[in-house]
Amino acid sequence: MTAFEPKNPGYRAAAIAMFDAQPAMRTLGIVIVRLAPGEVELAMLHAPALTQQNGFIHAGIITAGLDNACGVAAFSLMPAEAGILTVEFKTTLLARARGERFVFKAEVVKPGRTLTFCEAKAYAEHDGKAKLIATMTGTLMAMLPAA
Repeated sequence: MTAFEPKNPGYRAAAIAMFDAQPAMRTLGIVIVRLAPGEVELAMLHAPALTQQNGFIHAGIITAGLDNACGVAAFSLMPAEAGILTVEFKTTLLARARGERFVFKAEVVKPGRTLTFCEAKAYAEHDGKAKLIATMTGTLMAMLPAA
């Protein structure tokens, strides 16, 4: 991982505040576990309310965790006055989302003034073992004030 220098010296507090302002993440039980410039790790526990008909965590929930991980990682490198919005992502589901805990890790590949490209991976943890279950590539936009 390339070390990135955040544009906002208060990136940590700003990224946590942005994350905490999202009711969807609270609803899903997703929390920040680790945060550094250009990278983040989120996690959630298994919840029956988040499963699909076969008892696996729904693909939309996994995608939401990956998307948000990309967003937090990208936001950590944006200027203090920026907001953030996802403009594109691609998710590949590699295995059933069966586990006790789910981890979403994202890192910035290429930050830009307006667009930032990220990669993320989702893992299902069960009996102390982690299994890769999904990947995502995402592009996020810095919403900057009009000049």
